[in-house]
Amino acid sequence: MLALEQITVQQGGFTLQANWQLEPGTRVGVIGPSGAGKSTLLAALGGFATLAKGRILLAGQDISAANPQARGMAMLFQDGNLFPGLTLEQNVGLGLRPALRLDARERETVKAALARVGLESLGARLPADVSGGQQGRAALARVLLQAKPWLLLDEPFAALGPALRAEMLELVKQVLDETGAGLLMVTHDPKDAAEISEKIIFVDQGTAQAPVATGPLFADPPAALRAYLG
Repeated sequence: MLALEQITVQQGGFTLQANWQLEPGTRVGVIGPSGAGKSTLLAALGGFATLAKGRILLAGQDISAANPQARGMAMLFQDGNLFPGLTLEQNVGLGLRPALRLDARERETVKAALARVGLESLGARLPADVSGGQQGRAALARVLLQAKPWLLLDEPFAALGPALRAEMLELVKQVLDETGAGLLMVTHDPKDAAEISEKIIFVDQGTAQAPVATGPLFADPPAALRAYLG
């Protein structure tokens, strides 16, 4: 169980609050207006934003003050966060060891992760030498290697065209099917959220609302969500 107990995050003059819980393996789309706090929510879960109040619990353990590596969360940021001076294979290897001192077995694990996302022949290339879609695949391979129970995606495919974005979402679904990991994915595209999510968290006016089943919510949205959806 992932539980947010009356959390408050304060960044400058902005405040975000949340109080809800999710069963393991749940796939959740996080939607809402720009600046509403969607990325702040993921940053708090991933350990990149400090709580002013409340607690985050994972499987009953308080992880509120834990560092990002110890939280059971693997986070993929908007820009993929690849290091331009490292090859794709090295970038993916960071998911296992930040110092990149990999033994033979770990190097094979990295190669298998690259193959899993269709990059088996591109490991020696630098990020600048491959397409945006291939960079996204490498970034996804890196977070998958961390084998965490929750995957946090902060609009990682927003810069891709519709076909590539659909391809990456399908790859994420396949991986979740295989691993059983849960998902929280920030997106500005309600169609993407509906495609991959069992539940939706609507973030608006400083509140990350409790998760609601996707189908019923989109079929009969409340006024604030209806205004957002247009």
